[in-house]
Amino acid sequence: MKEKIMKFMYGRYGNDELNQFLVKLVFINLILSLFVRGSSFLSDLFYYFSIILLVFMYYRMFSKNYSKRYSEKIAYLEYSNKIKVYLDKNNKEKSQRKEFRFYKCPSCKQKVRVPRGKGKISIHCPKCGVDFIKKS
Repeated sequence: MKEKIMKFMYGRYGNDELNQFLVKLVFINLILSLFVRGSSFLSDLFYYFSIILLVFMYYRMFSKNYSKRYSEKIAYLEYSNKIKVYLDKNNKEKSQRKEFRFYKCPSCKQKVRVPRGKGKISIHCPKCGVDFIKKS
């Protein structure tokens, strides 16, 4: 049986990170369709959306067009990495808020970090060289 499956999948794209994300999205939509039983329209919407995602996922998995599936995967990874970098940046800034204050330069909008509790200080922007006065 294992050999038959391997023979069938030979030359096909298979599973990747985008398909794994789609599986998670299908389960979330199915769970949401169970919890939104009061409104049959929303329940049906979540259910049919999960069916569409499942069909798309299997289409990608059994596809023989490697270049197209690979480009979809790369686009997904670039987008997800942008989101991860943005969230990591915000988490890092939140963890530093006790010790530092963050200001934007009035001319170039560059974020500048200064230590808290120093009173009024002159802040020098490292990007454009403008000096501005703020309370730390």
